[in-house]
Formats: sequence, structure tokens, C-alpha cells
Amino acid sequence: MHPSPDARTAADGGVIHNIGYRRYEGPRLGRGYATRSLYQQSLRAAFGLGRSGRSKVLPMVVLALPLLIALIVAAIQIFMKMEKPILDYPGLLGWIGVLTWIFLAAQAPVLLSRDLRHHTVPLYFSRPITRADYVRAKFAAMTSAMMIVMAGPLLVLYLGALLGRMDFGHHTVHLLYGLVTALLYAVVYSAIGLLIAASTPRRGFGVASIMGVMAVSSVIARIVYVLAGGEWAEVPEKANWAAMLSPSWLVEGFTNQVFGLVANSRVVHAPGAGAALLFGAEILLLAAACYWFTDRRYRKI
Repeated sequence: MHPSPDARTAADGGVIHNIGYRRYEGPRLGRGYATRSLYQQSLRAAFGLGRSGRSKVLPMVVLALPLLIALIVAAIQIFMKMEKPILDYPGLLGWIGVLTWIFLAAQAPVLLSRDLRHHTVPLYFSRPITRADYVRAKFAAMTSAMMIVMAGPLLVLYLGALLGRMDFGHHTVHLLYGLVTALLYAVVYSAIGLLIAASTPRRGFGVASIMGVMAVSSVIARIVYVLAGGEWAEVPEKANWAAMLSPSWLVEGFTNQVFGLVANSRVVHAPGAGAALLFGAEILLLAAACYWFTDRRYRKI
């Protein structure tokens, strides 16, 4: 049985169903909300949340190990009933420095390299964000993630000191010193790591490059420090200028001098108030330059 001519005409022409149109009357949240959403998604991605189980292993291990180190130090102080801490708060950050490098090297490419490789982001934006918004959200997320990794063990050490009935005022002030130091580390490390990660869509290259920059700069600073007399019983002040060759040494030397944490000549520090100003200027310049170059990179993509 063949369809009628009228039926064939209707089938060939298609049918329009009038389902109506309703104007959107909800809130229009704009670019700011989209940028905050990208920040939240990137911060979760830095710890492997919302991704496969294997992606969570490394960030969670790196998050747990500094907490474990701080817990052990705090337990020893309480058990031995010590009146003075084994480590000051900025000093603890120096102990876990390699772990923060590993976290930065592993997770900075996660925030940028996949987007570069696939030319897409894992969010749908009903209102487009600018390239500057994208860089701003990623930088804020990486800095926040680094702060979480470093601030956690500081708080554990602080609680341990209070449980050990150490001086409340002294440890509260030095906790603030540690948090400021952690913030400087987080800003400088994030700026460097994201600039390198933005330079290549291949995550492996990004990981190796970031780890190489952090490790090699530290080794060079150590060599210059030793050649300038850094291994002597009384370290000459000139040896501390070597700290300007490494991001990690730079922040350590600056905060030790500014916060008065120079217990002896062997503690790395800016050699004098004028040098502290130079160290601080280099920290600002390094972070600002890396951020600017990252922003420039995305303006060309």
C-alpha cells in the first residue's frame, strides 16, 4: 500500500512543532561568576577531585606527607616536654620544600597543558570569559592549592605547640611569619610553574621543566654559596647574596631577615636591610614578570 500524495508531501517537507518560547528571566551572573567557577574547578583539579582515582594519588600523598612531618615534630616536642620548638614555622617550610616542588611540577601542567592540547576547557560558559580572566583564575587556583599544601603543616605544628603548653604569644606571632612565608612561596612558585606549563601542551615536558628549574636553580645557589665561604664556621655575609639565584632561597633569605629569624650566620638571610629591600623587589619582579608573560602567551593563542 502506497502513501497518499498529501502524506508524502508532509513527510518530505517536515513538521514544525510549536513548543513555545520563553524568555530567560533568571539572574545574569556575568564574567565574574564564570571566572570564579573556573577557579573552583581548577582548584579541585589541582588535587585530582572530579578526576580518576589515579589522578588523586600524587596530590593527596604530597598533601599528607607534610602533615605527617609536622605531626611527628609536634609529637616529639610534646613527648620530650620541650620549652623551645625543634623547628620554627618558616623553617618547616624549608624542610618540605622538595615536596612543594613535586606538587607544583605535577599539578601546574594539569591546570594548563590539557586545555592547550585539546583547545577546550572542561566547563561550559554561557557568557564568554576573556583570556585575562582565564589566566587570573588559573593563577589564583594554583596559588590557593600551594597555600593549602603549606599552611596545613604549619597549623599542625601550632596546635602541637599549644598542646605542649609552649608560649602562646610567641607561637601565634611565628605562625603568622610562617603563613606570610608560605604565601610568598605560593605566589612565586605558582607564577613560575604556570609560565612553564603554558609554554607546552605536553604535560610531561611541563613536569620535567618545572622540576628542573626549581632543582637546578637551588643547586646553582648552593654552589655559589659554598664558593663564597658558606661552609665555614662563620659564614661571611657576602655568601648570602647567592640566595638571589634561586626562588626558594630568595624567599627564605628575605623572610629570615625581615622577621628576625637569623639565629646564627649559617642561616640563609638577606645581608642587611638594604639587601632585604633588593630581595623583596626581586620577589615582586619575578612573580609579576612570570604572570605578565603567561598573560601575553594567552593573548596570542
